Amino acid sequence: MLAAGEGRRSGHHTNKVLLPLAGRRVFTWSIESARRLVAVTRTVLVIREEDRDAVMSTIDREIGPPDVTVVVGGDSRHSSEWQALQALAPAIEAGELDVVVIHDAARPLAVTAMFASVIDAALEHGGAIPVRDQGHLAALGEGVQPPERVVAVQTPQAFRAAPLLEAYRQAEADGFVGTDTASCMERYTDVPVLCVDGDAGNIKITFPEDLFLAERLLAKADWDLSGRPRQRRESAMSHLRDLLPHGERQ
Repeated sequence: MLAAGEGRRSGHHTNKVLLPLAGRRVFTWSIESARRLVAVTRTVLVIREEDRDAVMSTIDREIGPPDVTVVVGGDSRHSSEWQALQALAPAIEAGELDVVVIHDAARPLAVTAMFASVIDAALEHGGAIPVRDQGHLAALGEGVQPPERVVAVQTPQAFRAAPLLEAYRQAEADGFVGTDTASCMERYTDVPVLCVDGDAGNIKITFPEDLFLAERLLAKADWDLSGRPRQRRESAMSHLRDLLPHGERQ
């Protein structure tokens, strides 16, 4: 669980994952959702050193046992992922972990069903990332060029543990810094990565209005993040379409 970003665009001096959301802190929603799965046996939270006290007190207050392993991240997403993998390395090498799931703590509305989906796909294929179709991107300039499909990549993403650890070890030795987990896997392994359906409700808290939208989604759609909405799924999605700006409705 990655929570070491600065989040400057959120408009807060506080790390955005520590902001309140519907009665609890942003990052605890994702941890609670993932740990509903029996298959999730370990949780590693990657943080900034300056957030340690606030994070630890929040874990004690809002999550409790089983324990969350807290590690300090690096100066990039890649290095933060590497820190998490080093914490998991003994268990991976002992054959205790089959799959590692990587998730942005700033995506608090990822439902348990999505965690299950990427884990199942990674077990079968090797890796899995959720994507959302964003329509067409038309290139401007001289001549006529065919439009390209654009997808938005989300988390959680899941990968077989041993190849993932080895890929990051090789990247560390080479000084390679990947833009995301899949780019490192593509460079150093031949493990296929499957695209699975993303979720329109799985928004990332980036700007101040995203926190407001997340609050509205939780209150209006009344989601149960175990993946079983208390209202019908169609109702939840209609609420989401009503709340999103017109250009983002799909």
